[in-house]
Amino acid sequence: MSTETLTPMMQQYHALRRELPPGTLLLFRLGDFYEMFGEDAVEASRLLNLALTKRGPTPMCGMPYHAARGYIEKLVAAGWRAAICDQVGEVQAGKLVRREISQILSPGTLDDFGLDDRKPNYLAALCSRGDAFGMAFCDLSTGEFRLTELATLPALLDELARVSPSEILVPDHQTDQFATINPRSVLDGYVFESEPATDILRSHFKVHSLDGFGCADLPAGTGAAGALLHYITRQMRRQAGHLNRLQPYRCSQFLILDAASQSHLELVNSRAGRSMTLLGALDRTSTPMGARLLREWILHPLRDAAEIESRQDAVAALLSDAMLLGDLRARLSEIRDIERATARLHGPSGNARDLATLAQSLSRIPSLAASLGGGQKLSIPSPLLSDSLSRLHALPELSDTLTRALVETPPPAIREGGFIQAGFDPTLDELRSASHEGKNWIAALQEKEIERTGIKSLKVRFTSVFGYFIEITKSNLGAVPEDYIRKQTTVGGERFITPELKEVEGKILGSEERSRAREIEIFSELRSAVLAELPRLQETANTLAVLDVLCSFAETARLHDYCRPEIDDSDILHITEGRHPVLDQLNEGNRFVPNDTDLGTDGKKFAIITGPNMAGKSTYIRQVALLTLLAQTGSYVPAKSMR
Repeated sequence: MSTETLTPMMQQYHALRRELPPGTLLLFRLGDFYEMFGEDAVEASRLLNLALTKRGPTPMCGMPYHAARGYIEKLVAAGWRAAICDQVGEVQAGKLVRREISQILSPGTLDDFGLDDRKPNYLAALCSRGDAFGMAFCDLSTGEFRLTELATLPALLDELARVSPSEILVPDHQTDQFATINPRSVLDGYVFESEPATDILRSHFKVHSLDGFGCADLPAGTGAAGALLHYITRQMRRQAGHLNRLQPYRCSQFLILDAASQSHLELVNSRAGRSMTLLGALDRTSTPMGARLLREWILHPLRDAAEIESRQDAVAALLSDAMLLGDLRARLSEIRDIERATARLHGPSGNARDLATLAQSLSRIPSLAASLGGGQKLSIPSPLLSDSLSRLHALPELSDTLTRALVETPPPAIREGGFIQAGFDPTLDELRSASHEGKNWIAALQEKEIERTGIKSLKVRFTSVFGYFIEITKSNLGAVPEDYIRKQTTVGGERFITPELKEVEGKILGSEERSRAREIEIFSELRSAVLAELPRLQETANTLAVLDVLCSFAETARLHDYCRPEIDDSDILHITEGRHPVLDQLNEGNRFVPNDTDLGTDGKKFAIITGPNMAGKSTYIRQVALLTLLAQTGSYVPAKSMR
């Protein structure tokens, strides 16, 4: 259709639509609805079961603005991107309202919509260069940003299974190489090249060189990281300032764990449900941050004995003082998701509830730090616990400001106002007072007019379209005073205004509008104060997550009589009275029969397991694997002893 036959609004729609990457549906704000047109409407009506209508010859469908969240979650879950186009200018009669795309949502770039708070939501990018395969991934909902390189495609696929990203980016000239990976999005190959990728990363982190991040010898990983950042900031138009650390790692740091083993051992997923996974058996975390970190530790067991023993020392210290363990777990349960609240405040979805989350959580940190500090005289020293104190930042000034500023339960939408406490801002208090006095005058006017006219059913009402008016039923129209000005006729009667009512209406509505505008200004100031402390908030969140996982390890060991495994560099695997970590907890009333394993002693390198069907051979084999893996996460294990 030529632009000559399009209305100005549809010309605006098509101009915005042309800017979007393939696989994106444009949700175009029209009044109280998000509308879609053309092929977007046909696809959305099929996916969302929306009624398909027409605007002239053009198919269209829409969803109510207030219910859009649920529809958007379904679109993204189906693998589509959703571009949110909002009205950014004032609505004026006879003029086209200005609209802009505020954000584009995709499966890997969600920071709020439909996320499981106990799981990360990763966006990954892959590429190959020479003999190396690079992978970078980030979680926009937390700020985590990592990269690595692998020597073979199978090794890359195994690591990809561990990370389990929601969305995967590959270069357009390497789609055949990554043909087995689905679903995936294709990007221009040039952004994966060394020079543009490095420029993107240097510009983002405001550095002259990436050597300080430790990725100078990871060119394929750096290419993937640069492409990933390009996709987020350029194509998806998302802010990524909270991705302020690039963390390279090598898979040699962790236990080799191929995709098949991850699946067969049911580490974090099982067809039988979460309770049948190792994660389900171990997870006694108190915070979403801890739950996400526990998942990562299970999927990435350590290979460095010193790191493993450091975690074991912390668990031992917590087990040696039951009061400290209980106190820390109680304090942690009062702390909410600092990671995701901070990340949302950095983007367009942040609201006053995120500020309240930080206010509540920061106010609990001093008591948690006091408990942790009081436990430093334990008989079993733990540097991992003692060093945590220096990485917990209560930020008392920020905490006090947020607590004084916010009402106890803020509303979800900042544009409606009502989230700043009375007494925090004198200007806001004056505007609210003017609005309140005006509404009291309206209530008094109704009583006065009832007495003056004798019309008992007279009502002074308000609508967003017509403002304030006096409503008179048909049966009482004969008693209407001469100074009433007819405004509108309705089915049941008529609506009137008076010059006095119109004057007060202007004062009330003006005060309310200025009041909401002032609250938005205050929100922006509070958000800026939070983002100024972003590095310390992220460090605090990470430290709390580590403490939470260590407390979860200790609580599980306490409840189920776990032992501390001995870690060394020998070839020996010796387990006395070992138990399957999942089945041992599920078989309440039917005690799991412990069993032994002895490999490596006197040259024993392998064991042949025999027995009839259903005798428990596979359970035993999985048990040995799970206990070995569990020991290398730094956890205690369900056994009498283990080496």
